[in-house]
Amino acid sequence: MKWLKWTGLALFFLPVLLIGIFILYEIFGMGVNHFATWRQTERLRADLEEKIPGVEIVSVYSETGNTSGTGNHVDCLSVITFSAEMEEEEIENRLSSDYGFDEWACFVERTEEGNYLIYLNTRAPFEDNIEGH
Repeated sequence: MKWLKWTGLALFFLPVLLIGIFILYEIFGMGVNHFATWRQTERLRADLEEKIPGVEIVSVYSETGNTSGTGNHVDCLSVITFSAEMEEEEIENRLSSDYGFDEWACFVERTEEGNYLIYLNTRAPFEDNIEGH
């Protein structure tokens, strides 16, 4: 009779334990994704300051989540607005060894204010995280 009681308790608490583990995994994934976005943005900022002479950072924006609105995935988005005395092509040439400019996930464009905007969107390490749904 004692084994029946323990079996019943195990069957009751097993789903609770599994749900708890799943929630902790999702929270861990969210933390890793946000850290990856922060690291990507800081690296992009450092590369701009190192490779573009006279660069002045105007604004920095980053976002972790489903930025495209298509599918269930998580992206790391970094957008930096800056001013420089170069043309778009020269900026892309100086950064092309580290970034693959493709007009969709990574590009440089001039803003209406005369500054430049660099846009970088990559997949997150935990791309199937709850943040992408």
